[in-house]
Amino acid sequence: MRNLYLASKNKGKIKEYKKLLSTINCKLLLQPESLEVEENCLTFRDNAIKKASEVSRKTNNFAIADDSGICIEALDGKPGIYSSRYAENDQKRIERVLKELNGLKNRSAFFIANICVCSPNGEVIIESEAKCHGNIIFRPRGKGGFGYDPIFEETSNGLTFAEMNNVMKDSCSHRAKALKKIIPDLLEIFS
Repeated sequence: MRNLYLASKNKGKIKEYKKLLSTINCKLLLQPESLEVEENCLTFRDNAIKKASEVSRKTNNFAIADDSGICIEALDGKPGIYSSRYAENDQKRIERVLKELNGLKNRSAFFIANICVCSPNGEVIIESEAKCHGNIIFRPRGKGGFGYDPIFEETSNGLTFAEMNNVMKDSCSHRAKALKKIIPDLLEIFS
């Protein structure tokens, strides 16, 4: 069984990836603690490529990475690539977004995920992008999820990501959609 490194140190993310990639014959591992990759690119795609490429070259294994965030129309696409750095923690990020949208009627937003897989030499071999459309509600709802989930109401079902169970979220989330697109390629590589 070959290794596939997840270019992340987020233990919650590896649980999500293990569940979504359960049909792939690989050992999914978090990037080594000692390895730091600075997300300093100007697009989600370029950040995903940079992370996967660096981790694959430094571990001499396949690596998968994603960069994702929320883009709000009335804020000209902000927080965008700065979604996780928009404030010091999830609560403050939510407060900042709600304050910036105060009094605005257009609350249209989308989550986007770019996923990249690199070969052991750092070459990009698979890419995927997916979006999930919705609106920013006026106050948080729900107890699950993380990040902006309590204020992002998904268009098709009227629930926030924080109100959805894992099965529901996996059926419509940006990251799940992007991963599902690449499963056939991963099955071929890791067969």
